[in-house]
Order: sequence, then C-alpha cells, then structure tokens
Amino acid sequence: MRERGRIDLMANLCDVCWNTIANEMAEVDGATAAPRPDPDPDDVSWIEPPTCPTCGASVRVWPTNYDRWVSLATVELPAKDVPEPFRWRLTKLPTRSPIATDIVAVRVRGVDPLPGEPVVPAHRMMCVPE
Repeated sequence: MRERGRIDLMANLCDVCWNTIANEMAEVDGATAAPRPDPDPDDVSWIEPPTCPTCGASVRVWPTNYDRWVSLATVELPAKDVPEPFRWRLTKLPTRSPIATDIVAVRVRGVDPLPGEPVVPAHRMMCVPE
C-alpha cells in the first residue's frame, strides 16, 4: 500500500479502495474529463487548447487533488455568481522551489468563500449546447 493522490492524506489505501473512493468523489464532483495528453518533448508543434464537444467553448482541463481530471471554465467568477456544487480553486502544490511545478483543482467545500472571492466554475455549469 502507498499514499494516493497529489496531496498527502491521513491514510494509506490499497489500489482497489483508492480507486473506489476517488471514482465516487469524481462522480459527485463532476470530475470526469479525460486527462491531458503528455506532449512529446521533441515535438514543437502548436497544441490547441481543448474544447467542449457539446458547446464548442474552450475549457481548461486540470488534475484534481485525488488524481482525476475536471474541465473548468476559462474565467474566474465571484463566488456569489457560482452555485456551490460548481466552485473550484486552482492550488499550487507545495514544493521547495519558488516556481510552481504543479497545479491541481480543489473543490471548494466546508467553509463558503466570501461573496466577492474569485472561484473557477466547472465548465458544466456554463455549458450551453449549440
């Protein structure tokens, strides 16, 4: 058994238990996006930003703190304009380097943000089919 996720947890879980819990969290949070492809380091061609297959809008795909992927809107909005189930924040993982090496999406839970505090809405809140 080893620790899972991108942020240290208080428990060590086996693969089956971790995947069960992470998949349930992803289903509840709507974190069902496909992971971004790893670019070839020798390929210098332009990588197009991902778009939503339903509405065609640009989205940002970020890893969650429990190793699943979520599609987020490209803009931040005040918390008062985003319903609670769709609020996310982008958080830098702690490192010894001053340069951010990894950023994860974390669902805003527990303590509600102030009404004017910026949050990143999940794309599914803003998705309008064409």
